[in-house]
Amino acid sequence: MTDSRLRQYLTFDLGPESGRAILGSADSGVITIQEIHRFENRPIECAGTLRWDVIHLWKEVRKTLTRIEQVELSGIGVDAWGVDYALLDAQGELLQIPYHYRDDRTRGVMESVFEIVSKEEIYRTTGVQFMPINTLYQLFAAKRDEPQLLKAAKVLLTIPDLFHFWLTGNAVCEFTNATTTQMVSASSRTWARDLMDRDRGTGNRYRNTPEQTLDEACAARN
Repeated sequence: MTDSRLRQYLTFDLGPESGRAILGSADSGVITIQEIHRFENRPIECAGTLRWDVIHLWKEVRKTLTRIEQVELSGIGVDAWGVDYALLDAQGELLQIPYHYRDDRTRGVMESVFEIVSKEEIYRTTGVQFMPINTLYQLFAAKRDEPQLLKAAKVLLTIPDLFHFWLTGNAVCEFTNATTTQMVSASSRTWARDLMDRDRGTGNRYRNTPEQTLDEACAARN
């Protein structure tokens, strides 16, 4: 039996150079999609590093929602790079502007990690392609460069899940996003705790949205 009810879904695709908002409709078994907004998505330089321009992106998300405020949505989702992450404190506020995968802080890090956990063990556990931008190596770099920041973090969310959090208040890492981190066990389909204990990450659930401008946030950390 065909469901004849009109259902509408909104998705944000945050690509390497631009972002777009797509409104999809399912009506009597027929699916249609419409691009309703497109915007720039480029990393910004902050204290000599490359970061996600998350405040700009959040403004574009809100702008999109304003444009379709009369539309009754059945669901909403964000697609972006799962390897990058945001760290939040116990109140759900960003501890720093998230690093961008194009930043070079993970240069040479994979080799350092392999001295602690073998390449064979990592692959046997996760089954994920080895790339220096994977979250596993980003967290190792963070532990090396900013250990106090990791200690202060109560929440780790992938970039798409950061926006899900701001949209819904639910701080959860969606499974397919989490698998790109190289920190999920392929056999248990849960976090590979042993790898995470040796290459420190964290998780929890809180809520907030950014109020600072990027200039203010970067200046506070220079």
